Amino acid sequence: MGDLGGLNIMAEQIIFYILAVLIAIFSVLAVTSKHIIRSATYLLFVLLGTAGLYILLGYYYLFAVQIAVYAGGVMVLFIFAILLTNRPGEKVKSERKDRRIAAGITSLAGIAFCGHIIYWNINKVYSLVVPDEQKVQEIGLNLMGTEKYQYLLPFEFISVLLLACIVGAIMIARRR
Repeated sequence: MGDLGGLNIMAEQIIFYILAVLIAIFSVLAVTSKHIIRSATYLLFVLLGTAGLYILLGYYYLFAVQIAVYAGGVMVLFIFAILLTNRPGEKVKSERKDRRIAAGITSLAGIAFCGHIIYWNINKVYSLVVPDEQKVQEIGLNLMGTEKYQYLLPFEFISVLLLACIVGAIMIARRR
């Protein structure tokens, strides 16, 4: 019986690495593709891979939310916004070389910053005790609460930001 526990852990690690590689590949493809519809499709694969990570961690509620809200709803909004504001068959123009260099430097700085935070906080992560699984009602109260460590305000900011992006894209498309 002891070998089965080791096999399960090894299988989980293999699945994790496969999902991590797929998420990394599709993330790079999403930002480097010249076709905007392909970029949105690659983003969908990234979101589905993230949902796979939630399943692997045993967060079934977050898996369902990831599929329903992000992979479903948000991607439909992105596709509609793309189709309403852009000619999806055309290739996106390449940026000037100096802008690409600036974007690369900024990306490397962001990666270094995130790596620094992870490196200095890795001991804290390993010392955390995994809490018992929360009830769906508690998760809902945490997401829609207005007290400390509750997320109603960021949730509303994100929804307003998405709305502003769609309205801005429509306004830009009408000026063409």
